[in-house]
Amino acid sequence: MMRLLSLLAGGLLLAYPLAVYWGLTRWGGSALLVLLLVTFALRLLPGAAPVREWLLLGRLLACIGLLLTALSALFSAQHWLLYYPLAVSLALLGLFGWSLGQPMSLVERLARLTDPELPPAGVRYTRTVTRIWCGFFLVNGALAAATIWYGDLALWSLYNGLISYLLMGLLMGGEYLVRLRVKRSFIHE
Repeated sequence: MMRLLSLLAGGLLLAYPLAVYWGLTRWGGSALLVLLLVTFALRLLPGAAPVREWLLLGRLLACIGLLLTALSALFSAQHWLLYYPLAVSLALLGLFGWSLGQPMSLVERLARLTDPELPPAGVRYTRTVTRIWCGFFLVNGALAAATIWYGDLALWSLYNGLISYLLMGLLMGGEYLVRLRVKRSFIHE
């Protein structure tokens, strides 16, 4: 039951930018703050993740979300809520970047969940993909920051609640198509 609640809260956080927009423009700050506090608290419940770092990242982001929500409540300053998507991009950049210094990059670890006997060319490929994701999170974080500093809540919501997800989906889809070609080349080696 606790894992289900944590997963539900994770799903709700995908709609975070839209919830913040809706909450600030329709409900008022108090109801939104309560919803966010409960959602972030639920993310701290025990759960499972395919890679240990994902679990730690989820908990770190929940703590950051709680902190930003508390700062918003404490200082009656709604702008603190806008920093969460930036924090997510920076945390993911940190995680993917950190993994490049490890024997196995994060993408390699994920690939080995389905293909434990990854060939050396596959290892090189996963390192390249990890670097590409680092670049994505760097650019995405910069754009998230720009929407915060521009000061238009609708633009912030549009970028962080839709455009960034579309860009991420395009990157995932493109990488999947490239991966299929790369895998075929492994067979011909």
